[in-house]
Amino acid sequence: MSGHSADGRTAAADIVVETHGAVLVIRLNRPRVRNALTRAMAERMAAAFEELDAREELRVGVLTGTPPAFCAGMDLAAFVRGERASLPGRGFGGLTERPPAKPLIAAVEGAAVGGGLELVLACDLVVAAVDASFALPEVRRGLVAAAGGLLRLPRAIPPNVAMEMALTGEPIDAQRAHGLGLVNRLVEPGIALSVACELARTIAAQRASSVLASKRLLAEVRDGQLAAEYIRHRELLGPQLDSAAAREGASRFVRGRSAG
Repeated sequence: MSGHSADGRTAAADIVVETHGAVLVIRLNRPRVRNALTRAMAERMAAAFEELDAREELRVGVLTGTPPAFCAGMDLAAFVRGERASLPGRGFGGLTERPPAKPLIAAVEGAAVGGGLELVLACDLVVAAVDASFALPEVRRGLVAAAGGLLRLPRAIPPNVAMEMALTGEPIDAQRAHGLGLVNRLVEPGIALSVACELARTIAAQRASSVLASKRLLAEVRDGQLAAEYIRHRELLGPQLDSAAAREGASRFVRGRSAG
């Protein structure tokens, strides 16, 4: 991971990492493509999560995206070329299969779509603007939500609602997501990051060992046998992602976006 500047900011353009006291803010910064992830971005994110856990003075992480979106998921143009924004043992964005031991808060402005929603689901708490939205649109592109969304979403909201989202690809807005329990705090547009950082500072003010133990135990209750389920998940979905139909579906979407 690139080194920090004097104000705590890294030099990498597509991932910006800043330290604010005990809080590490990781910002996806490809707004032209709605912060779609490349493999290089996933590697930088993984390094940031490792830094969060390694540095004793850092207590809480905040994951966000440069507006107009939180994250549009994987870069489909890169996927068509054979690149994926997933890392072995860590998952999509270096996060979905191995979140940090320390608490991680998602600050969502705009859409969290596909892998973007899967990143949100891998976080411990969610602060969202009232105009944010959440979706797993993979079925509309001939793909599947292969970064844990199909495992985590029915844990986060009622399973029948998760089923509808996965099978139709239709989004839900932040207000509904708040009512379903996916979003912790609903805020006015433009302040999700500041509210998330305030929440992070509240957590950081507590005893570190108590916070770590509480997160670990609650995550075990919430996730159950998630690690074992990921193995089966890859067995079932791997062939679908590797298929010519999946690449063609992604290619059609990219061509349509370019034409628009």
